[in-house]
Amino acid sequence: MKKFNAFQIKIFLIALMLLDHIFFAFNGLMPSWVHALTRGVAPMFAYFLVEGYFYTRDKRKYGVRLLGFAVFMHLGNMIINTLFASKNVMVDNNIFATLFVGFIVISIFERAKNNEGLVKVLFNVVAIVVAFYVAPLVEGGFSVIPFIMITYFFNGNKKKQIIGYLLLSIILFFMSYAPYDSIKDTLDMLMYNSDFLAILAIPTILLYNGERGLNNKFSKYLFYVFYPLHLWFIAAISFMIK
Repeated sequence: MKKFNAFQIKIFLIALMLLDHIFFAFNGLMPSWVHALTRGVAPMFAYFLVEGYFYTRDKRKYGVRLLGFAVFMHLGNMIINTLFASKNVMVDNNIFATLFVGFIVISIFERAKNNEGLVKVLFNVVAIVVAFYVAPLVEGGFSVIPFIMITYFFNGNKKKQIIGYLLLSIILFFMSYAPYDSIKDTLDMLMYNSDFLAILAIPTILLYNGERGLNNKFSKYLFYVFYPLHLWFIAAISFMIK
């Protein structure tokens, strides 16, 4: 079976992400299952975060870049939301903030590895507290942060990673599930509250060949630039046609 490098997979993820954001911006344009279909996108970027953490030559620079783009997007969202407030058009996405939190959490776990005894325990406790305290405050935190932790702890062992992802998805399913009056209404609810479909990242992980692919400034910053710009562009279109 043909496998794909990280750059090729990221292009595919960007296309799915665009589809999902169009779905939310233009209500009724696409069926609800489109949103569910894209639930593997954020987990895959979480997966690549961990990959990048282990392979980057400068972890501090990597973290600063994530933080910088998280702040940049937060400020951009504030401007967009102010400009388009009259028609109730808003952008509150900021996956950079989520990835940065994940970066901090695994950095603390890494620090724990370099210590012993009570200090080691303390670092591990701090990492867990940060993960679960901040998770509700960032985009997709309840699914993406645990996904990052599973990917980190079982790095190099896809079988254990996949088992971890499956268990996470089962937990998320029961956190999301609520029976409605009809099966259709229940399914529609699950299509929107579909973080449990993080398991859709698994086929993509299995198709990943472990190679970086195209490696230049364009490939390095494509997602960082495309993510905020396409959301702000969609918001502008939505504002103009409302």
